[in-house]
Amino acid sequence: MSEFTEREYDWEDEIERESEFVLVPEGDYDFEVVKFERGRHNGSAKLPPCNKAILTIKIDNGRDYTLVTHNLFLHSKCEGMLCAFFTAIGARKHGERIKMNWSIVTGATGRCKVEINRYTNDRGEERENNRITKFYDKDPEPTVDPSAIPQNTEQSFF
Repeated sequence: MSEFTEREYDWEDEIERESEFVLVPEGDYDFEVVKFERGRHNGSAKLPPCNKAILTIKIDNGRDYTLVTHNLFLHSKCEGMLCAFFTAIGARKHGERIKMNWSIVTGATGRCKVEINRYTNDRGEERENNRITKFYDKDPEPTVDPSAIPQNTEQSFF
């Protein structure tokens, strides 16, 4: 995929680049949040009306990338996924109570599990897209625990 710069077009600009939808294989990938919007979920059979964060997440497989839209619902039923996301971007540690800081989300990076979602669109056509199913903990900085280092109690004469 050729690299390009995203920008707003003027009404008389020339265009040529067609859609290059990429479906990455199922697996674990690094991600970057490239866009964050506030939205509202109107309610469904599984979840009542609530606020939602609409994230555009870039998934890069080393050759190509795809953009995945991922909704985080601000509801107690979805608190586990909210905690997992903020832990994945390094803004929270397990067991820690935090105030969700949405100002740090755009540009944040982490790792996630991606699957292929198969669905039927409004016209009855079978389609596929990528969907994030899990966020992984941000790798902590490597630390050395002094008590984990074996101590040599024998004297050496060399």
